[in-house]
Amino acid sequence: MSSSVSICSNALLALGAHPINSFDEATPHARLCANIYPSVRNNLLCAHPWHCAIKRVVLSPVSTAPAFGFGYQFPLPADLIRVLSVGERYDDIPYRIEGKRLLANVQEARLRYIFRSEDESTWDVALVNVAEVMMQAKLAYAVTGSASLRDSLTQKAAFLLQQAKSING
Repeated sequence: MSSSVSICSNALLALGAHPINSFDEATPHARLCANIYPSVRNNLLCAHPWHCAIKRVVLSPVSTAPAFGFGYQFPLPADLIRVLSVGERYDDIPYRIEGKRLLANVQEARLRYIFRSEDESTWDVALVNVAEVMMQAKLAYAVTGSASLRDSLTQKAAFLLQQAKSING
């Protein structure tokens, strides 16, 4: 079963380093993983509408309308990474994202979005594999001192990302 720690630990092992059991360990590699992993995860989730990271919600408007341009504003979910659609499949609802609000001229907003999926055990195998190689690439120079290894792992991660996207649809 995959987890954020297992993804980072596997990346470290692939680089020839000792694995970690927790981000809270008092080791340089654990601290490095704790700092780097959240942004790697969020960037990876944002890169594609992964089936395992999509949610649907119906948003209710806040009591005050925007100053101009739209009739309603809706608070965005706290776990939102990227908006995929507003409305039903063939709706053409004009909207804008401003700050942490969605502005539209509808009384309720049906939002389909990518969420910050922090339970890696729900991820597709291909997504976990890409995350591990992306972490290897991010950690490579700090762990091995090799810029060429970092660069080759970055290329490998890009290739695996394209493969994973095609598998995921």
